[in-house]
Amino acid sequence: MKQKNIWFWLVAWLGILTDRLSKWWVITVFDLTSPPESIPIWPGIFHFTYVTNSGAAFSLFANGSGWLRWLSLGVSLGLVAYGIWGPRLGRWEQFGYGFLLAGALGNGVDRLLTGEVVDFLDFRLIRFPIFNLADVWINLGVACLLIGIWRASQPRAHP
Repeated sequence: MKQKNIWFWLVAWLGILTDRLSKWWVITVFDLTSPPESIPIWPGIFHFTYVTNSGAAFSLFANGSGWLRWLSLGVSLGLVAYGIWGPRLGRWEQFGYGFLLAGALGNGVDRLLTGEVVDFLDFRLIRFPIFNLADVWINLGVACLLIGIWRASQPRAHP
């Protein structure tokens, strides 16, 4: 029997694995200090900087980890259920929902275990808030779903 939505599961597992491994690396290599410890990869442009965030993206709802942990868990369970019992999805939908699951679960595990999320990707050139791979996966998931919607709306040429 062929596994339904195989790309969804593959993207989700790889995303969760890379997020958890990257956060483990940060926690073991860096000390959580104030000001934050930072390693310049490309000085002035991109650094690895260890900080934690008890809120959502861009530190919105700081100290809101109580309800955020349950939101992450609910979204993750909903996506798992959709992957199991939902329809056979197109490839872009599978990528999109897989990335969303990886991001929600990656940050959700942090919130459940410690009440805060480990962030470390620091783009200083544009003064962007420090983030992590789970945040990247969520954004990639949304992008994949938008591509899927766009592709589905395009007329198909019939030979």
